[in-house]
Amino acid sequence: MNRSDGLNALLADLANKSDLELIDRTDEKVRFSKDFYDYSPVLANQLNCCLADLVVRPRTISAVMDVAGACRRNGVPLTLRASGTGNYGQCVPLNGGVVMLMGDLRKITKYDSSTGLVTAEPGCLLRDLEKALALHGRELRLMPSTWRSASIGGFFAGGSGGIGSVRWGFLRDPGHLHGLEIVTLDDPPKKLNLDEISSEALNHAYGTNGIITSITFATTYLTSWQEITVDCKEWDQAVALMKCFTRSSVDIRLCTLLEREIADKILHKGWDLKGQHRLLALVAPDGISTFKRLADDAGATFSHLGQEDERIGTGLRELTWNHTTLHMRAVDSSWTYLQMLLPEPEIPVMEALKCKWGDNLLFHLEAVRQQGAQRIAALPLVRWNGLSELQDLMNDCKKLGAIMFNPHVITVEDGGLGVVDGDQVEAKKRFDSKGLLNPGKLRGWK
Repeated sequence: MNRSDGLNALLADLANKSDLELIDRTDEKVRFSKDFYDYSPVLANQLNCCLADLVVRPRTISAVMDVAGACRRNGVPLTLRASGTGNYGQCVPLNGGVVMLMGDLRKITKYDSSTGLVTAEPGCLLRDLEKALALHGRELRLMPSTWRSASIGGFFAGGSGGIGSVRWGFLRDPGHLHGLEIVTLDDPPKKLNLDEISSEALNHAYGTNGIITSITFATTYLTSWQEITVDCKEWDQAVALMKCFTRSSVDIRLCTLLEREIADKILHKGWDLKGQHRLLALVAPDGISTFKRLADDAGATFSHLGQEDERIGTGLRELTWNHTTLHMRAVDSSWTYLQMLLPEPEIPVMEALKCKWGDNLLFHLEAVRQQGAQRIAALPLVRWNGLSELQDLMNDCKKLGAIMFNPHVITVEDGGLGVVDGDQVEAKKRFDSKGLLNPGKLRGWK
């Protein structure tokens, strides 16, 4: 069956289903075939012409199964999309076909008061989860800076960490994901419940090896997070203080460091000092005095901005992680970025890179927990001067011992540690034997 015949047969299969919307308008197909991959000029060049042949919006799990079955029978590629807040083309249909919008599946179906575990459908927005959890004295462990618009399904399928990673590490660390309900691309499709172990293969797999229809995940105790900024005159002073903060006996949700050239361009309440490097932190109330003492001892300028207010304006959390890149690109769209875990000691590595690359490289650091140890991740702003120069910079970072997470590639593996995950490939064999789910994104399948 050729492509056109397959699509016509699929449309016939899905016609007149009351719990499924079919969207064939060109402007809507263009809209739902994109995410925020234009952070990367490399991906923008690769993905700008990608376009779905059809967009569908299921309102029930039964409709999801209908779409899965029709795609399988007719050999039509199927790409899953939640809120589309990703930066790596996770939900872009490389081979056309159907894009399925999961946003109408947004119910919170279970809360376990004895464990704090929550079960929710994939389209449930993180902001709605935060509100619902607060009623039980709980909150999310991890979230991206796009938490207001991102969904829980998109986060587990396409994200890796973010706000909370300083305490809780990354989404693929054991203990975050406790189970999945998925729909397979079998003929006919099956609905399966996966336990904590078997779910891991679908964690951060870009929706390439199963359709997630329900997620069970861990939460933590609700904390009245306080916004803190600390201004430092010298970069090595700021880095040392960042490490001191994260290794203290204080509960923190976020610790970010922005080089002065970034900080001066991102305005925020309470920032009246210019030309200094800035630390941003979310701290538990009983840690404020400790942070102030540590800042004073280091000769830095400490400011307590008050309790975080998630309802209004731009909080500190929305100036960090990929939002830092977003704000800088709003000032000057020639900025792109990298992602890496810095080796210890960090200062010599950053000094070597700055010595060669100068103002074409501006440092943005995030404190994270990696395999139980406090580490520093870098998401530096990089002036775009072509692919060759970008590759030279990445090679320099690797030679200096940094672990790169390349944001300028489309596959799961190459954006991660660069190696094929056999469990992810095996799951695709089991749940998508024809390779129709988000084809082109799982290198191990190819």
